[in-house]
Amino acid sequence: MKKTILLLLVLSFAFSFSSCEKDDICDGNTITTPRLVITFYDANNASVTKNVTNLSIFSEGMDEAVSFSGNTLINGSTVSIPLKVNAESTTFRFILNYGSTSIVAPANEDIIKFNYRTQNIYVSRACGYKTNYTLDSTTPFVHSDAATPDQKWINVVYVSNPIIANENETHLEIYF
Repeated sequence: MKKTILLLLVLSFAFSFSSCEKDDICDGNTITTPRLVITFYDANNASVTKNVTNLSIFSEGMDEAVSFSGNTLINGSTVSIPLKVNAESTTFRFILNYGSTSIVAPANEDIIKFNYRTQNIYVSRACGYKTNYTLDSTTPFVHSDAATPDQKWINVVYVSNPIIANENETHLEIYF
């Protein structure tokens, strides 16, 4: 009888640990779906980065601008924006001097539609899939002015790296 009870205790102890499994938590350092990295340059001196002033970027159909570190206004020379993972194009409205009522520096809107192919890559059970992008080789983007023409503030858009697989490098250069 004692042997049977001891055997049952050992078996129940063994079964209690057999149901444990490793926690599936995606490490914060794991590379996931990258954003499109854009660096702004001075159109008069192409080797010099240039800060944009009060730039807001809206995705098509969105009422709120893309947020960067809790802020929707960009005052810097580099920005990263998310592309759609379930589509082959994403359109953004780039509004320089957003919210300005100044006659000297009025708000100015340009529209850029990015065309790309997606590739879903399995990362892990915890992290799932990430999506990498490749900008279309013939028409990577279409640059146009706003519905109310006010002259484009963006002079040149240049694709410096069509493969968007990480956020450690610039993919697109904008000269203004």
